[in-house]
Amino acid sequence: MNLSRNEVLLLNALKKVKKAHYEELMKITGLNKDGVLRGLYFLSEKGLITLNVNEKTRMELTEEGKKALNEMPDLKLLEYNGKRISEVPTELRQYIGPMKESGMIDVVEGKVIVLKKEGYPLLNALKNPKKAGKLLNELKRRKYVKIRDVKEYTAEITDKGLRFETKEGVRRLSSEMIEKWRELNFAPLNIKWRDVKPADSGKLHPLTIAINKIKQIFVEMGFEEMEGNYVEESFWNFDALFQPQDHPSRELADTFYVKGQRLNADEKIIKNVKEVHEKYWKYKWNFEEAKRLVLRTHTTVLSVRTLANKKRGKFFAVGRVFRNEAIDFKHLAEFHQVEGIVAWKNANFKQLLLLLKEFYKKLGFEKIRFRPSYFPYTEPSLEIEVFYEPKQEWMELGGAGIFRRQVIEPLNAEWPVLAFGLSLERPLMILLGVNDIRAFYKNNLDWLKSTKRTFI
Repeated sequence: MNLSRNEVLLLNALKKVKKAHYEELMKITGLNKDGVLRGLYFLSEKGLITLNVNEKTRMELTEEGKKALNEMPDLKLLEYNGKRISEVPTELRQYIGPMKESGMIDVVEGKVIVLKKEGYPLLNALKNPKKAGKLLNELKRRKYVKIRDVKEYTAEITDKGLRFETKEGVRRLSSEMIEKWRELNFAPLNIKWRDVKPADSGKLHPLTIAINKIKQIFVEMGFEEMEGNYVEESFWNFDALFQPQDHPSRELADTFYVKGQRLNADEKIIKNVKEVHEKYWKYKWNFEEAKRLVLRTHTTVLSVRTLANKKRGKFFAVGRVFRNEAIDFKHLAEFHQVEGIVAWKNANFKQLLLLLKEFYKKLGFEKIRFRPSYFPYTEPSLEIEVFYEPKQEWMELGGAGIFRRQVIEPLNAEWPVLAFGLSLERPLMILLGVNDIRAFYKNNLDWLKSTKRTFI
């Protein structure tokens, strides 16, 4: 029985330490994680070691969570004791409900009344997420914590391994080796014929099927498709959507920045956006910040670009977006977003709800709910959720609302604009019974073969 070079290194190391964690073996042998785990697997198959696998769940604070630990935005409401709700900044109003429910504040005759300044339950939960209880769902929703399953590998040498004389077989030949090939110990090669299954025919990926279906639905509803680039200017990705230049989502924790600068936009629109930011956000707008390039964080950037050229109509897009997020069973750093806008003189909030219900009904969903939310570029705003049975929790599918006038007026658009940005992978998980969003990108051929073509 011959061993590969990695197997020889690992077995020799285990002869000295007898038992070791895979990270310890990485240090001893100088091999990377993949090399160590592959070598240990083959050694265990040959009975030279036993390989123990222990699965653990790790819970960690994200960058946003660490920031909230020192300065949780909810607690800024304590500075508005005695102030009317209308005096509270718009971005803080979303925290009035949680603060009131926890007994930190009350609202009396439209004024904020501070009841306690210490002991906010959500902050205590963030300090010790393992004991957060029901508040863990809120911490996850805010992306303050990330939870991931990890496997720990420990190897222990067997008696057979201790007795085995390690000798690495030759697997690659040089010209010098060929001259003295009779003296070499060659690693065995498996040349036995095996039964081979017939090749499977080509098949569309579930994501491709879903994208085609969604496009068909929107076309049937009278929408026109929008297209654009992955690399966008901060001006269109953020500024044109009335998102201040110091907004947390612009930080590296949420955004992938690209080298270079560019700003292709009408000078009048740039001037209008600058004036709106300085008037309502009360800061000095920076032209250089607007020129920074990013991987687009949403497809809403296509909507504002479209509105800048076409002032009315119904438009949609299905495209990839990029977020520097912690990856878990329902979050990815690269995923798809379903985008849509309706610019019409009689557009209203009720029509937005009916449109979303009709869209999800055509996809096969009946039980959905809407709840109030906050987005810098829509008012009123809402989130769309579906109850996800495998995890026994409501899953957010996207956000929607009516574009603020601070968004549409700088673009010289005259009519109200209904807007929505929806997830593609998450509803697809429900339709296919998938428990982990990463399954769509693992290239598991058995799973792809088993997926029905007509699931939607």
